Amino acid sequence: MLTGIGCAPAFWPAPCFIARRFEPGRFAPVNGMAMGIGSVGLLATGTPLAWVIEAWSWRAGFFVLAGCAAVAWLLIWRMVRDEPRAADAPPQRPDVAGALRGYGELFRLPHTLGIIALALFTYAAFLSLRGLWLGPLLIDRYGFSPVHSGHVAFAVSATGIFAPPLFGRLDPGDRTRRRWILGFTLACALLFLLMALQPGAWIDVAAALAIGVLSGFITMQYADVRAAYPSRLTGRAMAVYTMALFLGVALMQWLTGLVASQAHAPGVERYAAVLAAIAFFLGLGALLFRLLPQPPALQAAG
Repeated sequence: MLTGIGCAPAFWPAPCFIARRFEPGRFAPVNGMAMGIGSVGLLATGTPLAWVIEAWSWRAGFFVLAGCAAVAWLLIWRMVRDEPRAADAPPQRPDVAGALRGYGELFRLPHTLGIIALALFTYAAFLSLRGLWLGPLLIDRYGFSPVHSGHVAFAVSATGIFAPPLFGRLDPGDRTRRRWILGFTLACALLFLLMALQPGAWIDVAAALAIGVLSGFITMQYADVRAAYPSRLTGRAMAVYTMALFLGVALMQWLTGLVASQAHAPGVERYAAVLAAIAFFLGLGALLFRLLPQPPALQAAG
């Protein structure tokens, strides 16, 4: 059992919790399984929540979500326990100044920039497709009904249940993990480029499903963060990485909206411009991840 990992639970406690309780070799599979289980919520907030709202009201939807949150809280309260502290260990008190110094140390490490650069675009690309552009694209390009486009979105969301555990099991370890991450990022970029070329309805659907599956490699990025820092910085590193993921989601949606609003030249379809832009951002993230300084420990492993 690992100890000494400073955590920042306010941002995303699960990876930090897993890192403290499992050896490095088991981190990626266990974290991938946790991400897959968590993705069930993405499905639940789709069609099932829409049925609740349609049958009762939008207030009923909030009551249902509140009930689910309460059940989750009760399960955590009853089943999750902190590691027992040694009898002679002094009580730990929050140290805000120490925490801020820890983040400062994190950003002074040169390889942090490459990790953040890629984190800004990988999860954001998947969520921008699934949550913002996929439905309108299928409706406007091919005349899909809202119901049929919803079925495709549901299927893409379902990939989030099994893809992270799958990639957690496939994690190759520290020696080659970064090359795998680069390869999967570029594969996703190529699929976005394919969709930008308007290849046909079913090819677009297949490409969207493939992107959903390949996006499971994000669990390897968590394992990369786990391996790139000493244990005392792991929790803060995961917090910063997670913040970069969600900052990227906001940034990507704003940037693709800007691209769509400017794609009015003759012969330029706005969805083609948006998809090409996402492919560009993925390629940019991969380039920065590759060219910026690498973690010394992983350079030695490779």
